[in-house]
Amino acid sequence: MKDILEKLEERRAGARLGGGEKRIAAQHARGKLTARERIELLLDKGSFEEFDMFVEHRCIDFGMAEQAKIPGDGVVTGWGTVNGRTVFVFAKDFTVFGGSLSETHAQKITKVQDMALKMRAPVIGLFDAGGARIQEGVAALGGYGEVFKRNVQASGVIPQISVIMGPCAGGDVYSPAMTDFIFMVRDTSYMFVTGPDVVKTVTNETVTSEELGGAKVHTAKSSVADGAWDNDVEALLQIRRLMDFLPANNTEGVPEWPTTDDPERIEMSLDTLVPDNPNKPYDMKELVLKVADEGDFFEIQEAYAKNIITGFIRIEGRTVGVVANQPMVLAGVLDADASRKAARFVRFCDAFEIPIVTFVDVPGFLPGTAQEYGGLIKHGAKLLYAYSEATVPLVTVITRKAYGGAYDVMASKHIGGDVNYAWPTAQIAVMGAKGAVEIIFRADLGDAEKIAARTKAYEDRFMSPFVAAERGYIDEVIMPHSTRRRLARALAMLRQKKAETPWRKHDNIPL
Repeated sequence: MKDILEKLEERRAGARLGGGEKRIAAQHARGKLTARERIELLLDKGSFEEFDMFVEHRCIDFGMAEQAKIPGDGVVTGWGTVNGRTVFVFAKDFTVFGGSLSETHAQKITKVQDMALKMRAPVIGLFDAGGARIQEGVAALGGYGEVFKRNVQASGVIPQISVIMGPCAGGDVYSPAMTDFIFMVRDTSYMFVTGPDVVKTVTNETVTSEELGGAKVHTAKSSVADGAWDNDVEALLQIRRLMDFLPANNTEGVPEWPTTDDPERIEMSLDTLVPDNPNKPYDMKELVLKVADEGDFFEIQEAYAKNIITGFIRIEGRTVGVVANQPMVLAGVLDADASRKAARFVRFCDAFEIPIVTFVDVPGFLPGTAQEYGGLIKHGAKLLYAYSEATVPLVTVITRKAYGGAYDVMASKHIGGDVNYAWPTAQIAVMGAKGAVEIIFRADLGDAEKIAARTKAYEDRFMSPFVAAERGYIDEVIMPHSTRRRLARALAMLRQKKAETPWRKHDNIPL
C-alpha cells in the first residue's frame, strides 16, 4: 500500500510541475505566475479541489506521438471558494504546449463549465495560451465549439469571468468575448483574432502585439476588456473583490455583507456638489462614492466612454449596480460608445437581479456626422431598450440636466423607473433655455433684451424639477445630503418587486 501511495504522490508532483522547472522559470522571467500559482492566489487558502490532473492528449500526428505527454494537457481545472462562496475555475498553463487547446484540454474545460451550470456557481477562466493546437486540426476546433456553446448556455444563468494573463489569440478570444466580464494584465497580456505576422502578410501593416491587442487597446479603444491591472497578483486580488459583489446565479439574489456604515448617514457636502453655473462640470464619482457603503466602488470599463460611469457599490451591505452620467467628460453627453457601455451593464444587472441606481446629468445625445454615421440611433436605442426591459428595482436621481430624449432614456418613470428623485438643482426640459428660446421666438432673435427676457421666463417655467414633479414624473424633490438615506429606503421597499412580462422566446434588442 505504501508503494502505491508513494507512486500517487510522485505522479501528482510530476503533474504539478507542468512543463518543468525550466519553463516555470521562463514564465516567471516574463513577470507572470504559473497556472497553479494563479489559482492559489485567486481562491481561499487550501480550498482548491482539482479535476483531471492526469488527463493527457491523444494526438499522434505531426510528431506528437514522439513528444513526452504531460499530465494535465495545458490547463488546470477544478473548484474552490472565494470568501467562502463556491466558484469553478480553469487556468491555461503556458508551460505545457504553450497552453494550446487540444481535444482533451477542451473536455477538461467543458467538464468544469457543465458542473458550474449544474451547481449554479460562477466560473472564472484564466487565459494564457497560444490558441488551438495546430497538430490536432479539426479536433481542436471542435473543442472550441463545445466551449463556446456552453458559454452561451450559461449566459445570464451564472456569472462568467475571463482574466487574460498572457497571449489569447485566434479561437481562444471568442470564449472570453461571450463571458460577462473580461479583465487584462498590462504589458503581459494581449488579445487578437489574428497576430502581427498575419496582419503584416495580409494588410502590410507593421504592428506589435501590444499595439494590436494589448490592455490599453482593449480597455480604452475597442471596449473588449472591462478593466486592466499592473500585474498578476493585483489582477487576481481584484477579481476576488469583484466576486464579493456578484450573485452566485440568476435566482439566488445579491450577496449581503456586514457593514458598519449607517444607511441614514447624511452627507452635507453633497448640498454644494452641483455648481451654480449650469455649464460648469463636477465629478459625479464623488456622489457615487459618498452614497456607497464605506465608499467602496468597483468600476467597470473605467477607461472607455468616460462620459458615463458604470460599476458596483453596496447599500446596506447589498450589491447595487450604478449607471451615472459624468459631467467631467463631454459634459456627460450620451454618445454611441456610452450608450453601448451602459446598455451592456444594465442587461447584466437585470439578468442577475441586481438593483440599479441611475444618477442623471445629461444634456442630450451627441450631435454630428461622426455619431450619425456611426449608428448613434441604434446604439442609443440599446440603452433605452435595456432599461425598458429591465425588471429589477430601478431608482433614479436627477442631479442637474435631463434634456431631450436622453431624459427618457436614463431610467425615467416613463420607461420603468420605480422611484425617481430629483435634486432641487435638476433641470428637466426638452433642451437648454437658450436653444429653446431661439427656436420658439425666432422672430425676436435681433432683439437681445427680448431674448434675454424670454430666456429668463423659460428658465423660471421649465428649468426646474417641479414641472415634472407636478405631473408625477418625479416622485419627490429631495435634499442632496439625504440621497444615501433615500436610496437605502427605496431599495429596501423595492426588494420584493415582481414585474410580469409577456411570454416570448427571446427579445430582439437592436444590436
